[in-house]
Amino acid sequence: MQIAKDTVATFHYTLAEQGGDFREDSREDHPVAYLHGHDNILPALEVELVGKQTGDKLSVTLTPEQAYGLRNPALQQRMPIKHLKYNGNKLRAGDIAWVETEEGLRQVTVLKPGKFMAEVDTNHPLAGKTLTFDIEVVAVRAATDEELAHGHAHGEGGHHH
Repeated sequence: MQIAKDTVATFHYTLAEQGGDFREDSREDHPVAYLHGHDNILPALEVELVGKQTGDKLSVTLTPEQAYGLRNPALQQRMPIKHLKYNGNKLRAGDIAWVETEEGLRQVTVLKPGKFMAEVDTNHPLAGKTLTFDIEVVAVRAATDEELAHGHAHGEGGHHH
């Protein structure tokens, strides 16, 4: 079966920042499962996966505009530390924290912590970066009626209810 709208594709990936130190490998955990055609992964990556099938391997390089967007300096702001959710240790520059927004939890990067306030960057941590995904398709199957109704894949690597 080929990846197409309303199929669930499962894949392993290695993600690397071009010219940078960032690297992530799904083989350290479970493969990713997503419902194709329902905006569950980066759109440019989804386009590249159309027609692929179990066992296929591909390498996809995405520009910042195709991935997580360009960095926006206006998305740096000061906020009270009491609004940040983090590991409870003393905040340091570079730490990742979470803040509750109208759209739900949003990841922020701490730029400069203070006693009561912190300067944070709300850009996605990978914004402004060219990214390369090395992908191996593990499985492709038809989505269940429940997955279609919910708009995402269920089970290992997908969403769990």
